[in-house]
Amino acid sequence: MANDDAGGAPRMHATTILMVRKRGRVVIGGDGQVSLGQTIVKGNARKVRRLAKGAVIGGFAGATADAFTLFERLEGKLEQYPGQLTRACVELTKDWRTDRYLRRLEAMMLVADKDVSLLLSGAGDVLEPEGGVMAIGSGGNYALAAARALEDQDLDAEAIVRRSMAIAAEICVYTNGNLVIESLDAA
Repeated sequence: MANDDAGGAPRMHATTILMVRKRGRVVIGGDGQVSLGQTIVKGNARKVRRLAKGAVIGGFAGATADAFTLFERLEGKLEQYPGQLTRACVELTKDWRTDRYLRRLEAMMLVADKDVSLLLSGAGDVLEPEGGVMAIGSGGNYALAAARALEDQDLDAEAIVRRSMAIAAEICVYTNGNLVIESLDAA
């Protein structure tokens, strides 16, 4: 995200969200830092949560209010298409691209159920990760690189997420070590 908008006011910086699917488990972890310009305004934000009565986990990077709006919309789509995460996500991203209000939302999401992991964006992306690992946010590339390096180690998905997020927090100034981790047993 940019440091300033057109008016020169500081903007909220994104976060780091990492998803790893390995050995029958899917884990999403996110840090808690919210930065406004050069200032940390909150260190323990909860950007990873459970949806659909616990059957889906998700994390967001970007504007918090926008992400909450998208989570609410995704919950509605999951009620409309129960047990069909991919279909619910495709329908959400269609709305996101075509609805005048939703088009302005600045956020990305990682979501997973027992069967599938997906990245969602306002550009219309509904992507499955290669190799079961995907990350978003300011420190996403750092966490992704660390997770890919740790993938072939004898570590479970949660250990990979924790170690990779710690590495990202050491490198990215918009990422901290206050983690929220959610996991599901995969199919």
